[in-house]
Amino acid sequence: MKRFSTAEGGASQASEGDRTGEEESTTRFQRLLRSDLVRSAPFWGPPFLLMGFFVYAAIGWNFALSLTDYEGFGEPDYTNLDFENYTQMVNDAQLIDATVNTLVLLVTFTVACLVVGLLLAILLDREIRFGRGFRTIYLLPMSLSFVVTAQFWQWMYNSQYGVINEFLGVFQLGPYAFLSNPDLVLYAVIFALVWQYSGYTMIVYLAALRAIPEEQYEAARADGASTLKLYWRVIIPQLKPAIASASVVLLLFSLKAFDFLYALFGGYQPRKGSDILATKMMREGYFQNEWAYSSAIAIFLFVLSLAVIAPYLYQQYRNGNL
Repeated sequence: MKRFSTAEGGASQASEGDRTGEEESTTRFQRLLRSDLVRSAPFWGPPFLLMGFFVYAAIGWNFALSLTDYEGFGEPDYTNLDFENYTQMVNDAQLIDATVNTLVLLVTFTVACLVVGLLLAILLDREIRFGRGFRTIYLLPMSLSFVVTAQFWQWMYNSQYGVINEFLGVFQLGPYAFLSNPDLVLYAVIFALVWQYSGYTMIVYLAALRAIPEEQYEAARADGASTLKLYWRVIIPQLKPAIASASVVLLLFSLKAFDFLYALFGGYQPRKGSDILATKMMREGYFQNEWAYSSAIAIFLFVLSLAVIAPYLYQQYRNGNL
């Protein structure tokens, strides 16, 4: 009888343990259902799935395509994957030139926009007359499409009747073939892009300047600081977050300058000296029917974009903003 009671008690404890485990599982499941993550799923779920399919899945498929020999006809053959297209990129002189041009465009355009935008923001922050009107004028180019901007600057750069050459002719200079001279064309493109996007950096800087307390200006002036030292030692160091965020946006803008170049030169074959990775990628795919090689260039451009934005995202993560 004692053995039976012991066995019966063990079975009872086991059943109670099972019920306790089931209750705990049910409680955890109920807490999960009531969590913010699950309750907000109808809002973030569909965008997450759409982005996952149309962006990240597309990038993965593009990478797989770059490992094939696909030329745009029939179905890609995924049975023999290799890195031949990436090896070809190392020996492609045109791609190397396009990479150098892309880096020059990326750095020069970004730095010029940051400097010009800062000067404009400082002028507007000093409450000059007609400041609101100037702010609207400086922002107007950014509202224009790349097609309109390209046609405008194509007329401005014309070597026969362009406004720039007409102006230089007054000083007995020129005419200059800005869009056909390999030594000038890339910088002509950069100048036009700076004209279009410096208004964006101006607004970013202006918002940051308006957030600085007036007491700091007054304290610096009371210490005898000149206007140059005031901005260099007191104001500009506080603009680092604005500089970082504006730089990332400008760097990404520079990597997507294909629209402007295509509208400016009217085809997939850019002028010598202005070829960038985006135009090279499109030309290999649509003009040369080298779709696998074009996909490899696209992956290279994607990695370059990640290299641009990754330091900023890491900094934001370290600061607790992500």
